[in-house]
Amino acid sequence: MKRDAHYYAMLGFCRACGFNKESALVITYASQYVDDAKINLMYINNPNDNIEYDLIANRPAFFNMATAHSYFRINTFNYESMVNNTSAFHFVPGCEGENFTKKLRCKEESPVILDMLNEAFQEDNLIKLGLVLHPYADTFAHQGFSGMLSKVNNIENIEPKSELYLGLVDKILNAFKLYSHNKYDQIFESIIPAYGHGLALDFPDLPYLMWSYEYDRSDVFSCSYKTTEIDNRERYKRAFTKIKKQLESYLRKYNHYADKNIGYQNFDFLMEALLLENTDKMREMNWIMLLIQESFFDKDDLDFIIYEDNKWLKEAFVNYDSHNFNNREIDGIQLADDFARSKWYQFNLAVKWYKERFFDYCAKYGLYIPN
Repeated sequence: MKRDAHYYAMLGFCRACGFNKESALVITYASQYVDDAKINLMYINNPNDNIEYDLIANRPAFFNMATAHSYFRINTFNYESMVNNTSAFHFVPGCEGENFTKKLRCKEESPVILDMLNEAFQEDNLIKLGLVLHPYADTFAHQGFSGMLSKVNNIENIEPKSELYLGLVDKILNAFKLYSHNKYDQIFESIIPAYGHGLALDFPDLPYLMWSYEYDRSDVFSCSYKTTEIDNRERYKRAFTKIKKQLESYLRKYNHYADKNIGYQNFDFLMEALLLENTDKMREMNWIMLLIQESFFDKDDLDFIIYEDNKWLKEAFVNYDSHNFNNREIDGIQLADDFARSKWYQFNLAVKWYKERFFDYCAKYGLYIPN
């Protein structure tokens, strides 16, 4: 899923389910930030006893806190990134199949993610909830694919089945296909590796799209290909119907986050917005207008509801700058005075909790992932 779903749709559903503005924004920011937390190592200039940190080369540091990485940088194509980021947070394994590779294939509402979600419910922690709702939602959109570079992801003959905005890259690739099927496949596979849903482009992340592809259905990869037809509209409806129930359940348990003035009933309207057939930007703009139109937020709240991927970073680090903090590793970070209470630090703690429990739950269901 993309930002229109992980952030804006989640924000709309949080408010519609009755969360107050502040708590809804925390949940949804944590949900979207899973796609944007790409820094994996920070050396700290001013550590203190109120925070947890690692020692890397005998220096205080935050380490292994990334939940995503750039899929266009060759140095991120490594086992650690695939396991700790892609598999854990975006393609939660279904733990089904005859071998390790097949067990890594993502499954809708994987038992692993359901256990993670259940554990998140045991603690009054909105950031943990938002963080877990991201991979939970992705199990609906990314099912059938693996977070590892794998034959599981080696699909063929992807075809859109409805009118859609493909974008320039997709149009170029389709032009190749019209020119020569063989050349298309050769060029396509040479550009994009069988990693995640890379060979499916962004088709799984377009909520309105109907499409199809062929995949090897055998357990031994014997080239026994089968065509499967996907209706993203049904997948996204199921996802947010279930997310709605999870949000309502959480709010019943921790009702101090409730906005007593919310009594929203028109969830069909929110589903229509979720499935809007338009560009990424226009779907986001539609959500922003809807959030104000439905009185979930006021016009004066625009600065708060428009997503910025550096908002929590700027609050947590005195020496934040967009250039330096755009790297995978950062040296010399300066913590803010109230850093221990910052949402970035609380997100970092939630990531550490998630990664530890993720591997435990995978092992519980017979998938042992070295880490």
